[in-house]
Amino acid sequence: MIEIKIEDEFIKLQQFLKYIDAAQTGGHAKIRINDGNVKVNGEVEYQRGKKLYKNDIIEIDHEEFKIITE
Repeated sequence: MIEIKIEDEFIKLQQFLKYIDAAQTGGHAKIRINDGNVKVNGEVEYQRGKKLYKNDIIEIDHEEFKIITE
């Protein structure tokens, strides 16, 4: 599992995918999310504006990422 540190209280799922280079653009992130390729805390997530907070687990391309803060 890869820990990803964010500076703010939350990050939106679409922004997160761009941040970790799982999507090149917002449109690409939207397609990946709509296709059911992203899980948040073990559940497939279809909301690209889903807010991710500390300790959330995101799975994409068989890799897991954990949100951490300072």
